[in-house]
Amino acid sequence: MFFIFSKVLSFLMNLLLWVFVFLLVALFSKNVKRKRKFLITGIIVFYIFSNSVLINVISWCWDVRETNVPAGKKYTCAIVLGGFSSDDGNGGGFFNSSADRFIQGVRLQKTGQVSHLLISGGNGLLMPSGFREADWVRGQLREMQVPDSCILTEPKSRNTIENAAFSKALLQQHKLKGPYLLVTSAFHMRRSMMIFKKQGVDVVAYPCCFSSRRLSVSADDFLPNAGALAGWVTYIKEAIGYVVTRYFK
Repeated sequence: MFFIFSKVLSFLMNLLLWVFVFLLVALFSKNVKRKRKFLITGIIVFYIFSNSVLINVISWCWDVRETNVPAGKKYTCAIVLGGFSSDDGNGGGFFNSSADRFIQGVRLQKTGQVSHLLISGGNGLLMPSGFREADWVRGQLREMQVPDSCILTEPKSRNTIENAAFSKALLQQHKLKGPYLLVTSAFHMRRSMMIFKKQGVDVVAYPCCFSSRRLSVSADDFLPNAGALAGWVTYIKEAIGYVVTRYFK
């Protein structure tokens, strides 16, 4: 039920959808005052949430950008959260814009900072296909000559809560002791750390997929930008997920 609720909520959090609704009401409304009200509201909402200034500040305050990994320290496992590859519709997959999660996981294993990689990810679609991310990624790791003995895959999880629960069971099964490095996007790290620790998994943040490593503002940031609208969907989802998980799960 929580999984379905999260998918419906993600749909409703699409700010571009709300702007479209406001403008649609303005277009078809016969009441002049209502028409003007919804038109102005749509324009204001569009401008506020489509310029990059505010979303950059939110990103700066929310993202976990630093890692507390001591130089030379080695870990038994890096838990790499899925979401960095997608179904290609032909029985395979492809790396998407979050592929830095995969890159950093491989880098950690190749440099000897971790002995094992745990790839946690199934299929998070409401109506899933047969694609299972962790299974596809195992093949990619083999092509990069990462030994099978170093690879753990968890292909059942649909969200971060299941990532934590299934990863914990797999780590216990293979008798790998913590702490573990948790590899995920900077915007997703705050919620992920809380979820894993609530489930008793000793993790150290290893963020990646940074949107920025510094806070800056330029003249272009005040212009409407479709990417800013998409960013709001991400951060609203993260904030709601954080509050719900912390206080109600």
